[in-house]
Formats: sequence, structure tokens, C-alpha cells
Amino acid sequence: MAETYKSRVYTDRPAYADYDPPRKFQAIQSIVARRLKEHPNAICSYSGGSDSDIMIDVIENTRKVFSLPPIKYAFFNTGLEMAAIKNHVQDTAQKYGVEIETFRPKVNIVTASRKYGIPFVSKIMSAGLSEWQKKGVPLSIAEEYEQSMDKAAKRKELKERFPNCESVINFLCCCNSAGEPRPNIQLVINSSKYMRDFIAEYPPDFSISAKCCDYCKKQLAHSVQKGFDMIITGERRAEGGMRSVPRKDNTSLCFTETGSGQYRLRPLYYVTDEDKAWYKDYYGIRYSDAYEVYGLTRTGCCGCPISYKAVEDLEKIRPYEPNVVKAAYNIFGKSYSYRQQYNDYKKKRMEEDRRDKLHQDSEQLCLWEL
Repeated sequence: MAETYKSRVYTDRPAYADYDPPRKFQAIQSIVARRLKEHPNAICSYSGGSDSDIMIDVIENTRKVFSLPPIKYAFFNTGLEMAAIKNHVQDTAQKYGVEIETFRPKVNIVTASRKYGIPFVSKIMSAGLSEWQKKGVPLSIAEEYEQSMDKAAKRKELKERFPNCESVINFLCCCNSAGEPRPNIQLVINSSKYMRDFIAEYPPDFSISAKCCDYCKKQLAHSVQKGFDMIITGERRAEGGMRSVPRKDNTSLCFTETGSGQYRLRPLYYVTDEDKAWYKDYYGIRYSDAYEVYGLTRTGCCGCPISYKAVEDLEKIRPYEPNVVKAAYNIFGKSYSYRQQYNDYKKKRMEEDRRDKLHQDSEQLCLWEL
């Protein structure tokens, strides 16, 4: 049986990650209390989403139990937010008797998308395809790498042929910088089935990038958070994508020190969807109307194409907030269409592969009978 690769996020997870919900949230509350005592000058990003609702409830209950001083809450408005979310931010602030200050980016989502490009499939895929578009590295290098006997030598030769293209080469060839194959990790083009073949047959006619997130959220957050000793966010490993990939400031811990000398606390990092459902039911948490009325299962940036359900969710939103839906299509429409084209292509290829396998199995059976 082939060995399944698991990152350090999984293999080095703390013991409480496997606790049942009541014990897990008790452990999380203890972690929050300890870190707030050590670093009371803290700021917490509140998005108005379900993860944030669980997180603020945990934090405020912890503060109450341990008589801890208040912390700063910040809501980052990208310029494309549902009224349901903005209203919920105000309601939540009133519920807990706290201030949740709203901050807006200098470069809004419309400007960032027009200047840098729009997301496609995922942040990882968007970053990889963006670099491929900029650097102009041919897709054929992947076939060269796959056919080479000495993959380390081929990887070295590709680096010399295409200088300053390290990440693109790794992305397209599904390998690391040493030339070792890494076909099953999230940081390569194979993380989306048939993607390399798809973009070869149907090159995108628009710029792909996830920079809108950098300019509308990350840079804004960094500027607001720089005066605080500890930053609290509601990231969860179960969300997948970049949040489940090991990185320099977060391997297996929900609490780490960043390169800037600040501390980062992710109290919900090992909370599963099942844990969230238990907490919501047990403590009577009410999410925003985006969940409770519109029927969404996830919010984030409204209409963001990295959600495979972006178009489906927009149709759920449309009866309540048609102007937001119209704005989302104006910004991300090309990505929605290209995603549908990719989905159709992937479905066709999978059907072809299935038929080929059935044919091969049938031929093999005939040979056995002979």
C-alpha cells in the first residue's frame, strides 16, 4: 500500500486536537486565558463569519471567567460585503458589550482586481498561475521533467534555463527545488486534477491573481495590527487550502511568535466542523443572516471565486442583496465562467479515463480467459 503523505500540521498536532468537543473547548479556553494574561495588548480579527462567532464567544467567556481586560476587535471591510455581515458585526458588538472597529483598505477590491487579476480555483492555484502568466515559462517543461531519468539533473537544468523562476518550475513540474517529485501536495498544479492539460488547451484570457486578498485584507490587517503584542485570528486547519499547509510561523501550534516579534494566537486551529456544530448548539450561538436566512455555509469575501460554490451562493444571496451579487459578477465574472469551463473539462476527462479503464480491464479479462 502506498504511503500517504501527511504534513507536520497533522503529525505534530497537540493532544487536545483529538479531544471531544467539551474537553477541547476547555483546553482552548485555558490556552486563551494563559496567552491573554501574558500578552494583554492583543487585537482580534472579527470577520462576521461563523468561525469568528465561535471565537469571540470563547474569548469573551474566557475574559469573564478569568477577569481579563478587554481586547481590541477589528473588522476589515473589503468594499464587497453583504449587509447581513455588516449588520451582524454591529449586533455582535452590542451582544458582548465590545467595540468592533471597521477598517477599509486604501486599494479596494475593484481596483486591486483590475490591476492585478482575479482569483481562480484557490489561492494556491491563483498564485501559481499568476507567476506562470508573468514569467512565460512553457508548460512543456513538465513533460520534460516527467520523461527525464535523472530528475534532479533536469530540475537543475531547468533552473539554469529559466532563472528566477524557481516557484513556477516547482509548480508546473510538481517537484521541489531538489528535483524530488511532489505530485500530491497542495502547492503544485496537480492539486487540481487535469489543470495543466486544461490551461494548455484553453489558456485563460484574463489575468489570474489572489493579490486582491493581499491588498484588501492582509496589508490592511498588518497596518492595523502592528501596534499590538498579540494577534488573534479564527483560522482553522479544517478549512483546507493555505490554512492547512505548514509555514514558518505556524507548524503544529495554535500559538507562535512571528518574525516581527509579535505573537499569533489561532485558538480554533484544531477545531473541526463537528466541534463547531456542537459549540453552536450547546451555547446557542446565532450566526449572521447570511447563514441563518440566506442558507450559506461559509462567507469569507462575498463572491470570491476560490469558493467552488461561489455562483451557487450568489444565487442564494440574490433575493436579499441583488446589488452585491451584481457587483460580484462585475468583478469576478470571467473567473466564474472559466471555472465552469474547467469543471466541464474535468468531468469529460474523468469519464474518458473511466471508459479507458473499463476497456483495459475487459481486455485483461479476455487474456486471462484465453
